[in-house]
Amino acid sequence: MIVELSHRIVEGMTTYPGVPGPVLGLHLSREDSREVYAPGTEFEIGVITLTANTGTYLDTPYHRYAGGADLARVPIEKLADLPGLVVPAEGRRAIGLDAFDGLFVRGRAVLVRTGWDAHFGTETYLSGHPYLTSEAAEWLAEQGAALVGIDSLNIDDTPPGGERPAHTVLLAAGIPIVEHLTGLSALPAGGFRFHAAPPMVSGMGTFPVRAYAVIP
Repeated sequence: MIVELSHRIVEGMTTYPGVPGPVLGLHLSREDSREVYAPGTEFEIGVITLTANTGTYLDTPYHRYAGGADLARVPIEKLADLPGLVVPAEGRRAIGLDAFDGLFVRGRAVLVRTGWDAHFGTETYLSGHPYLTSEAAEWLAEQGAALVGIDSLNIDDTPPGGERPAHTVLLAAGIPIVEHLTGLSALPAGGFRFHAAPPMVSGMGTFPVRAYAVIP
């Protein structure tokens, strides 16, 4: 069984406060293509302008560090066919070490389920969201998590001061982050494979992904 874990990208959507929504357009319309192709044959070629942090997206080390691996340099083995683990954290804002007590995370995609995705597309989603504490991020890095994801606005708290300890720790350790996941409640605690691979774009640190899980 395949479980969808991504938000749909639609024109004008808000993913994060202050980040502009995507704009859809056309390079070639079906009508204009009739002048190019044989009678009865038509095509459409679309254009999309979007900020890299749109919808469900991946953060690579380059997002935080100028010398870190970008979208084209993160190995595919870090992004696809990873053994998955769901960490329940509903009803919590600061998600600390105790949420991971007794869990084996080495080499796994650790997906933190907060239930905040239920608010996606509303004003509620944009503030007061759940996040990982710096201690939890440090533990995940020390234990060798392969990837960390969350179904919330940000894996960090987003105070006015701009501190981002979870990003700082995880990306320094080469651990990709997937934010704005959805549908984690449809997954078992473990025993599934997680996939979240973006295009290989050189010189960019973030990009939307089609995140999904495969359950045997």
